[in-house]
Amino acid sequence: MDTTDIHDMSTEPLSPRRQSNLHDHPAINNNNNPSTSTPTTSNVSDNNNNNNNNLKDLDIKYAPFVRHDLYGTMGRGHIHWTHKIITGIALITLFPLRLILATLVVVLYYVICKACTMFSGPKREDEQEGYGHIGGWKRKVMVWFGRVLARALLFVFGFYWIKETYRDTPHNIHTNFNHDQLYVTAKSEGIERPGAIISNHVSHLDILYHMSSSFPSFVAKRSVGKLPLVGLISKCLGCIYVQRESKSADFKGVSGVVNDRINEAHHEKSAPMVMLFPEGTTTNGDYILPFKTGAFLSKAPVLPVILRYPYKRFSPAWDTISGRRHLILLLCQFVNNMTVVRLPLYHPSQEEKEDPKLYAENVRRLMAREGGLKMSDIGLPEKRVYHAAIHGTPTVLHLKSD
Repeated sequence: MDTTDIHDMSTEPLSPRRQSNLHDHPAINNNNNPSTSTPTTSNVSDNNNNNNNNLKDLDIKYAPFVRHDLYGTMGRGHIHWTHKIITGIALITLFPLRLILATLVVVLYYVICKACTMFSGPKREDEQEGYGHIGGWKRKVMVWFGRVLARALLFVFGFYWIKETYRDTPHNIHTNFNHDQLYVTAKSEGIERPGAIISNHVSHLDILYHMSSSFPSFVAKRSVGKLPLVGLISKCLGCIYVQRESKSADFKGVSGVVNDRINEAHHEKSAPMVMLFPEGTTTNGDYILPFKTGAFLSKAPVLPVILRYPYKRFSPAWDTISGRRHLILLLCQFVNNMTVVRLPLYHPSQEEKEDPKLYAENVRRLMAREGGLKMSDIGLPEKRVYHAAIHGTPTVLHLKSD
Protein backbone atom coordinates (compact mmCIF):
# COMPACT_ATOMS: atom_id res chain seq x y z
CA MET A 1 0.00 0.00 0.00
CA ASP A 2 1.43 3.38 -0.96
CA THR A 3 0.88 6.80 0.60
CA THR A 4 -1.98 7.60 -1.77
CA ASP A 5 -4.02 4.88 -0.09
CA ILE A 6 -3.65 6.65 3.25
CA HIS A 7 -4.76 9.93 1.74
CA ASP A 8 -7.81 8.27 0.27
CA MET A 9 -8.73 6.63 3.57
CA SER A 10 -8.35 9.87 5.49
CA THR A 11 -10.95 11.59 3.35
CA GLU A 12 -13.53 8.85 3.03
CA PRO A 13 -16.29 8.42 5.64
CA LEU A 14 -15.73 5.89 8.38
CA SER A 15 -17.33 2.49 8.01
CA PRO A 16 -21.03 2.65 8.99
CA ARG A 17 -22.36 0.35 11.67
CA ARG A 18 -23.55 -2.87 10.10
CA GLN A 19 -26.91 -4.48 10.85
CA SER A 20 -25.13 -7.79 11.48
CA ASN A 21 -23.35 -6.28 14.48
CA LEU A 22 -26.52 -5.54 16.44
CA HIS A 23 -25.96 -8.63 18.62
CA ASP A 24 -22.71 -7.02 19.81
CA HIS A 25 -24.72 -4.51 21.85
CA PRO A 26 -25.75 -5.96 25.27
CA ALA A 27 -28.06 -3.03 26.01
CA ILE A 28 -30.36 -3.97 23.15
CA ASN A 29 -30.18 -7.75 23.51
CA ASN A 30 -31.30 -8.24 27.11
CA ASN A 31 -34.80 -9.61 27.28
CA ASN A 32 -37.07 -7.60 29.55
CA ASN A 33 -38.51 -10.89 30.78
CA PRO A 34 -36.13 -13.83 30.31
CA SER A 35 -38.56 -16.29 31.85
CA THR A 36 -41.18 -15.90 29.13
CA SER A 37 -41.85 -18.72 26.69
CA THR A 38 -40.78 -18.73 23.05
CA PRO A 39 -42.00 -15.42 21.51
CA THR A 40 -44.28 -15.30 18.52
CA THR A 41 -43.15 -13.94 15.17
CA SER A 42 -44.90 -10.64 15.79
CA ASN A 43 -43.24 -10.31 19.22
CA VAL A 44 -39.82 -11.00 17.71
CA SER A 45 -40.44 -8.33 15.08
CA ASP A 46 -41.54 -5.82 17.73
CA ASN A 47 -38.51 -6.61 19.88
CA ASN A 48 -36.16 -6.17 16.94
CA ASN A 49 -37.71 -2.82 16.14
CA ASN A 50 -37.38 -1.72 19.76
CA ASN A 51 -33.76 -2.89 19.82
CA ASN A 52 -32.98 -0.96 16.65
CA ASN A 53 -34.60 2.15 18.09
CA ASN A 54 -32.65 1.79 21.34
CA LEU A 55 -29.41 1.46 19.38
CA LYS A 56 -30.17 4.53 17.30
CA ASP A 57 -31.02 6.52 20.43
CA LEU A 58 -27.73 5.52 22.06
CA ASP A 59 -25.72 6.27 18.93
CA ILE A 60 -27.26 9.73 18.60
CA LYS A 61 -27.09 10.71 22.27
CA TYR A 62 -23.53 9.47 22.85
CA ALA A 63 -22.15 9.93 19.33
CA PRO A 64 -18.58 10.88 20.35
CA PHE A 65 -18.08 7.46 21.97
CA VAL A 66 -19.70 5.18 19.38
CA ARG A 67 -17.48 2.77 17.46
CA HIS A 68 -18.36 2.37 13.77
CA ASP A 69 -15.73 -0.10 12.63
CA LEU A 70 -16.20 -3.56 11.15
CA TYR A 71 -16.08 -5.35 14.50
CA GLY A 72 -18.91 -3.49 16.21
CA THR A 73 -19.35 -1.74 19.54
CA MET A 74 -17.72 -4.38 21.73
CA GLY A 75 -15.40 -5.76 19.06
CA ARG A 76 -17.38 -9.00 18.89
CA GLY A 77 -19.61 -8.33 15.89
CA HIS A 78 -20.22 -10.77 13.04
CA ILE A 79 -17.74 -10.27 10.19
CA HIS A 80 -17.57 -11.79 6.73
CA TRP A 81 -15.79 -15.13 6.47
CA THR A 82 -13.02 -13.60 4.35
CA HIS A 83 -12.17 -11.19 7.18
CA LYS A 84 -12.26 -14.10 9.63
CA ILE A 85 -9.67 -15.93 7.54
CA ILE A 86 -7.47 -12.85 7.28
CA THR A 87 -7.70 -12.21 11.02
CA GLY A 88 -7.02 -15.88 11.77
CA ILE A 89 -3.87 -15.90 9.64
CA ALA A 90 -2.69 -12.68 11.28
CA LEU A 91 -3.41 -14.10 14.74
CA ILE A 92 -1.14 -17.08 14.06
CA THR A 93 1.67 -15.24 12.29
CA LEU A 94 1.63 -11.45 12.71
CA PHE A 95 0.30 -11.17 16.26
CA PRO A 96 3.01 -13.20 18.07
CA LEU A 97 5.77 -11.59 15.98
CA ARG A 98 4.57 -8.08 16.77
CA LEU A 99 4.04 -8.92 20.44
CA ILE A 100 7.58 -10.24 20.78
CA LEU A 101 9.10 -7.27 18.95
CA ALA A 102 7.07 -4.78 21.02
CA THR A 103 8.20 -6.45 24.24
CA LEU A 104 11.83 -6.30 23.12
CA VAL A 105 11.52 -2.58 22.31
CA VAL A 106 10.02 -1.80 25.73
CA VAL A 107 12.63 -3.92 27.55
CA LEU A 108 15.45 -2.26 25.59
CA TYR A 109 14.29 1.21 26.54
CA TYR A 110 13.81 0.14 30.15
CA VAL A 111 17.44 -1.03 30.24
CA ILE A 112 18.58 2.32 28.79
CA CYS A 113 16.53 4.24 31.38
CA LYS A 114 17.86 2.00 34.15
CA ALA A 115 21.45 2.65 33.08
CA CYS A 116 20.93 6.42 32.89
CA THR A 117 19.30 6.62 36.32
CA MET A 118 21.44 4.05 38.12
CA PHE A 119 23.50 6.59 40.07
CA SER A 120 20.85 9.32 40.29
CA GLY A 121 18.01 9.51 42.74
CA PRO A 122 14.52 10.58 41.64
CA LYS A 123 13.44 14.11 42.37
CA ARG A 124 10.67 14.14 45.00
CA GLU A 125 8.56 17.26 45.25
CA ASP A 126 4.85 17.92 45.88
CA GLU A 127 4.24 14.18 46.16
CA GLN A 128 5.73 13.71 42.67
CA GLU A 129 8.64 11.47 41.81
CA GLY A 130 10.64 11.34 38.61
CA TYR A 131 13.84 11.74 36.65
CA GLY A 132 12.80 14.64 34.43
CA HIS A 133 15.36 16.85 36.17
CA ILE A 134 18.35 14.80 34.96
CA GLY A 135 20.42 16.81 32.50
CA GLY A 136 23.57 16.48 30.43
CA TRP A 137 24.36 13.45 28.31
CA LYS A 138 22.05 11.20 30.32
CA ARG A 139 19.03 13.30 29.42
CA LYS A 140 20.08 13.43 25.78
CA VAL A 141 20.42 9.63 25.68
CA MET A 142 17.01 9.07 27.30
CA VAL A 143 15.29 11.56 24.99
CA TRP A 144 16.94 10.37 21.77
CA PHE A 145 16.36 6.67 22.41
CA GLY A 146 12.89 7.41 23.75
CA ARG A 147 11.83 9.15 20.56
CA VAL A 148 13.44 6.57 18.25
CA LEU A 149 12.08 3.54 20.10
CA ALA A 150 8.59 5.05 20.44
CA ARG A 151 8.51 5.44 16.66
CA ALA A 152 9.88 1.90 16.32
CA LEU A 153 7.04 0.65 18.52
CA LEU A 154 4.48 2.40 16.31
CA PHE A 155 6.14 0.76 13.30
CA VAL A 156 5.81 -2.64 14.98
CA PHE A 157 2.10 -1.91 15.53
CA GLY A 158 1.64 -1.33 11.79
CA PHE A 159 2.02 2.45 11.58
CA TYR A 160 4.62 2.23 8.85
CA TRP A 161 4.30 5.87 7.90
CA ILE A 162 2.56 8.80 9.56
CA LYS A 163 1.22 11.66 7.47
CA GLU A 164 2.04 14.95 9.22
CA THR A 165 0.67 18.31 8.08
CA TYR A 166 2.02 21.62 9.33
CA ARG A 167 -0.53 24.38 8.98
CA ASP A 168 1.01 27.61 7.71
CA THR A 169 -0.89 30.07 9.90
CA PRO A 170 0.50 32.92 12.00
CA HIS A 171 2.23 32.28 15.31
CA ASN A 172 -0.08 34.62 17.18
CA ILE A 173 -3.77 33.86 16.70
CA HIS A 174 -6.40 36.01 18.38
CA THR A 175 -9.89 34.58 18.14
CA ASN A 176 -13.28 36.21 18.33
CA PHE A 177 -16.66 34.65 17.77
CA ASN A 178 -19.70 36.00 15.99
CA HIS A 179 -22.75 33.83 15.44
CA ASP A 180 -20.71 30.69 16.25
CA GLN A 181 -18.20 31.45 13.47
CA LEU A 182 -14.48 31.60 14.13
CA TYR A 183 -12.63 34.61 12.76
CA VAL A 184 -8.85 34.74 12.90
CA THR A 185 -6.66 37.80 12.83
CA ALA A 186 -2.88 37.56 12.76
CA LYS A 187 -0.03 39.32 14.45
CA SER A 188 3.49 38.18 13.69
CA GLU A 189 5.57 36.98 16.60
CA GLY A 190 8.92 35.32 16.97
CA ILE A 191 8.88 31.59 17.58
CA GLU A 192 9.04 30.69 21.28
CA ARG A 193 8.69 27.57 23.37
CA PRO A 194 5.09 26.62 24.26
CA GLY A 195 4.06 26.03 27.82
CA ALA A 196 2.20 22.86 26.84
CA ILE A 197 1.31 20.70 23.86
CA ILE A 198 -2.46 20.31 23.56
CA SER A 199 -3.90 17.29 21.75
CA ASN A 200 -7.24 15.62 21.19
CA HIS A 201 -7.40 12.15 22.73
CA VAL A 202 -8.41 9.10 20.68
CA SER A 203 -6.26 6.16 21.75
CA HIS A 204 -3.48 5.04 24.06
CA LEU A 205 -1.37 5.16 20.89
CA ASP A 206 -1.54 8.97 21.12
CA ILE A 207 1.10 8.79 23.84
CA LEU A 208 3.50 6.84 21.62
CA TYR A 209 3.20 9.40 18.86
CA HIS A 210 3.87 12.33 21.17
CA MET A 211 6.81 10.47 22.71
CA SER A 212 8.29 9.99 19.25
CA SER A 213 7.64 13.61 18.33
CA SER A 214 8.61 15.67 21.38
CA PHE A 215 9.14 13.28 24.33
CA PRO A 216 6.95 15.29 26.75
CA SER A 217 5.68 14.70 30.26
CA PHE A 218 2.13 13.37 30.66
CA VAL A 219 -0.44 13.36 33.42
CA ALA A 220 -0.84 9.75 34.59
CA LYS A 221 -2.39 7.76 37.39
CA ARG A 222 -0.19 7.17 40.43
CA SER A 223 -0.36 3.42 39.74
CA VAL A 224 1.44 3.86 36.40
CA GLY A 225 4.64 4.78 38.23
CA LYS A 226 4.57 1.42 40.01
CA LEU A 227 4.12 -0.77 36.93
CA PRO A 228 6.97 -3.07 35.81
CA LEU A 229 9.09 -1.56 33.00
CA VAL A 230 6.56 1.18 32.21
CA GLY A 231 6.88 2.70 35.70
CA LEU A 232 10.53 3.67 35.31
CA ILE A 233 9.93 4.89 31.75
CA SER A 234 7.12 7.16 32.96
CA LYS A 235 9.44 8.60 35.62
CA CYS A 236 12.09 9.31 32.99
CA LEU A 237 9.42 11.16 31.00
CA GLY A 238 8.81 13.26 34.10
CA CYS A 239 5.13 12.28 34.25
CA ILE A 240 2.83 14.14 36.61
CA TYR A 241 1.08 11.58 38.77
CA VAL A 242 -2.49 12.03 39.92
CA GLN A 243 -2.69 11.67 43.68
CA ARG A 244 -6.29 11.28 44.82
CA GLU A 245 -5.52 11.80 48.50
CA SER A 246 -2.97 14.35 49.64
CA LYS A 247 -0.57 13.22 52.35
CA SER A 248 1.02 16.59 53.04
CA ALA A 249 -0.65 19.72 54.37
CA ASP A 250 0.96 21.99 51.78
CA PHE A 251 0.26 19.80 48.73
CA LYS A 252 -0.83 22.11 45.92
CA GLY A 253 -2.79 19.53 43.93
CA VAL A 254 -2.32 18.21 40.40
CA SER A 255 -3.54 21.46 38.84
CA GLY A 256 -0.91 23.39 40.81
CA VAL A 257 1.85 20.99 39.77
CA VAL A 258 0.72 21.15 36.14
CA ASN A 259 0.67 24.95 36.25
CA ASP A 260 4.22 25.05 37.64
CA ARG A 261 5.45 22.54 35.05
CA ILE A 262 3.89 24.54 32.21
CA ASN A 263 5.53 27.77 33.35
CA GLU A 264 8.85 25.97 33.77
CA ALA A 265 8.64 24.41 30.30
CA HIS A 266 7.74 27.78 28.77
CA HIS A 267 10.71 29.64 30.26
CA GLU A 268 13.41 26.95 30.50
CA LYS A 269 14.56 25.07 27.42
CA SER A 270 16.08 22.32 29.54
CA ALA A 271 12.77 21.55 31.27
CA PRO A 272 10.63 18.66 29.91
CA MET A 273 7.76 19.72 27.69
CA VAL A 274 4.27 19.12 29.08
CA MET A 275 1.68 17.21 27.03
CA LEU A 276 -2.00 17.45 28.01
CA PHE A 277 -5.27 15.96 26.78
CA PRO A 278 -7.71 18.65 27.98
CA GLU A 279 -10.79 16.60 27.00
CA GLY A 280 -10.04 14.31 29.94
CA THR A 281 -11.05 11.14 28.08
CA THR A 282 -10.96 9.51 24.65
CA THR A 283 -13.44 9.79 21.78
CA ASN A 284 -14.01 7.80 18.60
CA GLY A 285 -11.84 10.33 16.75
CA ASP A 286 -14.61 12.24 14.97
CA TYR A 287 -15.45 14.60 17.83
CA ILE A 288 -13.77 16.99 20.22
CA LEU A 289 -15.15 17.35 23.74
CA PRO A 290 -15.17 20.40 26.06
CA PHE A 291 -11.71 21.30 27.38
CA LYS A 292 -10.76 21.40 31.03
CA THR A 293 -9.02 24.66 31.94
CA GLY A 294 -5.96 23.23 33.74
CA ALA A 295 -3.70 23.60 30.70
CA PHE A 296 -4.69 27.24 30.23
CA LEU A 297 -4.42 28.65 33.77
CA SER A 298 -0.73 29.56 33.36
CA LYS A 299 -1.55 31.99 30.49
CA ALA A 300 1.39 30.56 28.52
CA PRO A 301 1.06 29.86 24.77
CA VAL A 302 0.14 26.32 23.75
CA LEU A 303 0.89 24.15 20.73
CA PRO A 304 -2.24 22.41 19.37
CA VAL A 305 -1.83 19.00 17.71
CA ILE A 306 -4.70 17.05 16.10
CA LEU A 307 -4.56 13.25 15.70
CA ARG A 308 -6.76 11.12 13.44
CA TYR A 309 -6.76 7.36 12.76
CA PRO A 310 -8.26 6.64 9.31
CA TYR A 311 -9.32 3.00 9.02
CA LYS A 312 -11.21 0.51 6.86
CA ARG A 313 -11.64 -2.47 9.20
CA PHE A 314 -10.52 -1.85 12.80
CA SER A 315 -10.50 1.55 14.50
CA PRO A 316 -7.60 2.11 16.97
CA ALA A 317 -9.91 4.40 19.00
CA TRP A 318 -9.98 3.42 22.67
CA ASP A 319 -13.68 3.12 23.55
CA THR A 320 -16.09 0.38 24.76
CA ILE A 321 -13.85 -2.48 23.59
CA SER A 322 -11.83 -4.50 26.13
CA GLY A 323 -8.09 -3.94 26.36
CA ARG A 324 -7.21 -7.51 25.40
CA ARG A 325 -9.49 -7.54 22.36
CA HIS A 326 -8.29 -4.08 21.32
CA LEU A 327 -4.65 -5.20 21.41
CA ILE A 328 -5.36 -8.40 19.47
CA LEU A 329 -7.33 -6.69 16.71
CA LEU A 330 -4.80 -3.85 16.50
CA LEU A 331 -1.85 -6.21 16.10
CA CYS A 332 -3.77 -8.41 13.65
CA GLN A 333 -4.40 -5.49 11.30
CA PHE A 334 -1.64 -5.50 8.69
CA VAL A 335 -1.57 -1.72 8.21
CA ASN A 336 -2.68 0.95 10.67
CA ASN A 337 -2.88 4.62 9.74
CA MET A 338 -2.39 7.90 11.54
CA THR A 339 -2.60 11.49 10.33
CA VAL A 340 -1.35 14.47 12.31
CA VAL A 341 -2.17 18.15 11.90
CA ARG A 342 0.27 20.39 13.76
CA LEU A 343 -0.88 23.96 14.29
CA PRO A 344 1.37 26.93 15.07
CA LEU A 345 1.94 28.25 18.56
CA TYR A 346 -1.26 29.77 19.95
CA HIS A 347 -0.68 33.00 21.88
CA PRO A 348 -3.61 33.95 24.12
CA SER A 349 -5.05 37.45 23.89
CA GLN A 350 -5.31 39.55 27.03
CA GLU A 351 -8.97 38.64 27.32
CA GLU A 352 -8.11 34.94 27.09
CA LYS A 353 -5.40 35.31 29.74
CA GLU A 354 -7.98 36.75 32.11
CA ASP A 355 -10.54 34.06 31.28
CA PRO A 356 -9.08 30.50 31.10
CA LYS A 357 -12.46 29.11 30.01
CA LEU A 358 -12.49 31.43 27.01
CA TYR A 359 -8.85 30.53 26.24
CA ALA A 360 -9.66 26.81 26.38
CA GLU A 361 -12.82 27.14 24.28
CA ASN A 362 -11.09 29.19 21.59
CA VAL A 363 -8.28 26.67 21.24
CA ARG A 364 -10.87 23.90 21.08
CA ARG A 365 -12.82 25.67 18.33
CA LEU A 366 -9.65 26.26 16.36
CA MET A 367 -8.69 22.58 16.61
CA ALA A 368 -12.20 21.53 15.60
CA ARG A 369 -12.10 23.75 12.53
CA GLU A 370 -8.55 22.86 11.43
CA GLY A 371 -8.96 19.14 12.13
CA GLY A 372 -12.46 18.72 10.73
CA LEU A 373 -13.75 17.55 14.12
CA LYS A 374 -17.33 17.84 15.34
CA MET A 375 -17.84 19.71 18.60
CA SER A 376 -19.79 18.01 21.37
CA ASP A 377 -20.96 19.31 24.75
CA ILE A 378 -20.87 15.96 26.57
CA GLY A 379 -17.90 14.57 28.45
CA LEU A 380 -16.64 11.88 30.81
CA PRO A 381 -19.83 11.61 32.95
CA GLU A 382 -21.91 10.90 29.84
CA LYS A 383 -19.30 8.45 28.62
CA ARG A 384 -19.65 6.47 31.83
CA VAL A 385 -23.41 6.37 31.36
CA TYR A 386 -22.98 5.15 27.78
CA HIS A 387 -20.51 2.46 28.81
CA ALA A 388 -22.87 1.29 31.54
CA ALA A 389 -25.70 1.17 29.02
CA ILE A 390 -23.89 -0.88 26.38
CA HIS A 391 -22.66 -3.30 29.03
CA GLY A 392 -26.28 -3.92 29.98
CA THR A 393 -26.42 -2.20 33.38
CA PRO A 394 -30.10 -2.32 34.46
CA THR A 395 -32.16 0.91 34.58
CA VAL A 396 -29.29 3.15 33.49
CA LEU A 397 -31.09 4.16 30.29
CA HIS A 398 -34.21 5.01 32.23
CA LEU A 399 -32.29 7.08 34.77
CA LYS A 400 -30.56 9.09 32.06
CA SER A 401 -33.33 9.26 29.50
CA ASP A 402 -34.32 12.87 30.32
